[in-house]
Amino acid sequence: MKPLLLLVDLQRDYLDSLGLGPPASAIVRRAADLLQGCRAADIDVAHVWTTVNRETDERMPHWKRQGRWLCEEGTPGHAPPPELKPLPGEPVIHKTHFSPFSRPALSDLLNERGTDLLILCGVHLHGCVREAVLGAYERGLQIQVAADAVGSNDPVHAAITRRYLEARAASFLSVEGILAGLDDTTPAKPPLPIPDPTGRVPSSASSSPASADRVPAVAASCRAAQPDWSLQPLESRLEVLGRLAAAVETAAPEIAEQMAAEIGKPVRFGSMEAHRTAQMLHAIAARAREPNADGLRGASLHHRPLGVVAVVTPWNNPIYIPLGKIAPALAYGNGVLWKPAPAAQPIADRITSLIADAGLPPGVLGVVAGGRGTAQAAMADPSVDAVSITGSSAAGYSAQEACARRRIPLQAELGGNNAALVWVDADLELAATELAEGAFAQAGQRCTANRRAVIHASRADQLLELLRARTAALSWGDPRDPAVTVGPIVDDPARERITAAVADAAGLATLIEVPHGSNAPSSGAPQAPWYPPTIICCDDAEAEIVQEETFGPVLVIQRAGDWDEAMDLVGGVHQGLASAIFSSSPELIERFEREVPAGIVKVNRSTADAEVDVPFGGWKASGIGPPEHGAFDRDFYTRPQVVYP
Repeated sequence: MKPLLLLVDLQRDYLDSLGLGPPASAIVRRAADLLQGCRAADIDVAHVWTTVNRETDERMPHWKRQGRWLCEEGTPGHAPPPELKPLPGEPVIHKTHFSPFSRPALSDLLNERGTDLLILCGVHLHGCVREAVLGAYERGLQIQVAADAVGSNDPVHAAITRRYLEARAASFLSVEGILAGLDDTTPAKPPLPIPDPTGRVPSSASSSPASADRVPAVAASCRAAQPDWSLQPLESRLEVLGRLAAAVETAAPEIAEQMAAEIGKPVRFGSMEAHRTAQMLHAIAARAREPNADGLRGASLHHRPLGVVAVVTPWNNPIYIPLGKIAPALAYGNGVLWKPAPAAQPIADRITSLIADAGLPPGVLGVVAGGRGTAQAAMADPSVDAVSITGSSAAGYSAQEACARRRIPLQAELGGNNAALVWVDADLELAATELAEGAFAQAGQRCTANRRAVIHASRADQLLELLRARTAALSWGDPRDPAVTVGPIVDDPARERITAAVADAAGLATLIEVPHGSNAPSSGAPQAPWYPPTIICCDDAEAEIVQEETFGPVLVIQRAGDWDEAMDLVGGVHQGLASAIFSSSPELIERFEREVPAGIVKVNRSTADAEVDVPFGGWKASGIGPPEHGAFDRDFYTRPQVVYP
């Protein structure tokens, strides 16, 4: 194998594109890791740059129509960031339009080097990276795309592009996967035990075989079993949920221990999750018993099951979130195809057994293991009639594309960059206590965690002092200890991502506080992926640490001089899941509720957590489709049918 790394359009003008996702700093960081790894392995490297100049003016026609001058030779925007600068001997291929193969230089280089594997990273995935892949495919090359080192300012188009290319021309791998594969000559190994964030490897916790190839058979089994299940009396279906609730309650201590061992969730929160899940199951059953509105002036209204619902769930709340989707789907007569997160697969296996023991007929619930490819296959399977997903923004775009292509319903919860507003009349002792717990409990690994706090400038120093003390008082350590509030990060890649985000913020932050110190905690395995609770003061509203959800134990503090500035900061991010206000003024609280762009609003409480039987859903980029829970379960998991006698 003779590989060559091709960096496509990693130039400042493109990296400054409005709406680029992932953020430019993340793309550059991962591309630099790939570049350094390839250089260390003595892999050929080449750079593709868009290059235009005023004399020849070979700009693309749409740039001319729009009056745009990008990547102009000799300007700062034409150059890459310093960490991606070509070294002597690394050729630069210049182009003026989308394809780097539009001129013979790249083909000549590949022939000269004897390249048979082309590795790509860069921007934009939906444009120039796509054209590079198709050009290489036409020339018979094997192609690998660094999935975490490509970006686009057109995310739905990028999701379409990735699906299209993966099915035909290229493999999408992580930077680590690509670098490992360059030296990997050993045969494939069986699945390894899932690592224990506390440092142990439980002998019983091995992941199920992961393959998108299993999806059609499992989905077909769900499709075959669903009609009989839907014809069961409602009370028979709800009895299954009742038995499941009792089983979850009984198993709560063991489930909490399993969460601590496998995902690093402190047992106090794992136990709480199990008990709240049982409460939620009872609430779902009670809602399902509510009568339908069927008096429509001579017509009748029926709520029919959708059929088979694909459910894609994360690892951080591995029973509450999945059963919050699976249980209402079953209650209303649907079959379910469940794709849990790989880190939570052993817990999913346990929950699946509890569901079967509760009396669910075989085939109604099917479980498929795996990552992104399995999720994509589940959402695209013709046996699936709707999708409910909780995941990242990128996962949401992929789900939108998959469901739009098939015109099936989608419900998506896509996280939150949640802010609390602490006003001049707030109880600062209360605010500090709530913010510390809301930001750092469970190491900030929950979608409702307090990511940001906007504070009236006159109270900021006082609150910060209190917040330091409250944060330092939180117990950080072994998640198996019932007293621990802050456990480890789920895995090393997540810790590295958080570390990089905080490091990138250092140049813009006015203060970075680590109340526990940067060493590993005294309790728990030293080698576990620890990250200390971190407070960052950053008034730059456009900084990545402000704009992007870290999903870790990081709280960003911003100061505001007046109400309008404060509300601009609170709502000035893409997401809109949860928000909070700390104030003693009923008038300001009411105004906040009217003005804040969020689906969940808390008063004198942190943004974290939610009740079991009220709607849960975000605005803006935090949600697609109807909220979860409460009365909305029937709205999503059934379709209305009006019958005229």
